Amino acid sequence: MSISTPDLCDEYTDLVQVVEPMFVNYGGREAFGGQIVTIKCFEDNSLVRELVAERGSGKVLVVDAGASMRRACLGDQLAEKACANGWEGILMYGCIRDVDQIYELQLGVQALGSHPMKTDKKGIGEREIAVTFGGVTFRPGEYLYADNNGAIVSPRPLI
Repeated sequence: MSISTPDLCDEYTDLVQVVEPMFVNYGGREAFGGQIVTIKCFEDNSLVRELVAERGSGKVLVVDAGASMRRACLGDQLAEKACANGWEGILMYGCIRDVDQIYELQLGVQALGSHPMKTDKKGIGEREIAVTFGGVTFRPGEYLYADNNGAIVSPRPLI
């Protein structure tokens, strides 16, 4: 799938919402897109672990980790699992770790930053709910497209 967020913005100006620029591209797949699946959690990646174990073909995992800069909600093991299960990408409103290993995977990963500390596992969080950050509300079932230019959201598929 060839993705250019600038081209999509030009073609679908009235349809797309543009996420405020704040994400760094860490994945081996620099451009990715798909149907949104959401998680809301804070310094606990239990639900991330659950979801990346599910089939993710054509889907993007959007994680509202509360912009925590104190723990990483994604590391190489979970990213490898997401890749093996066909996920297109992960947009992490928080931190990741194991950035060198994640860069080697054919998985799109964008995050606010990196942090070496893992999360606690308390089983706390919500999935498949609307989450808002970066000036955009991400709704399950809508579509996210991301590349080195940024990330956009659409209520319907654009590619």
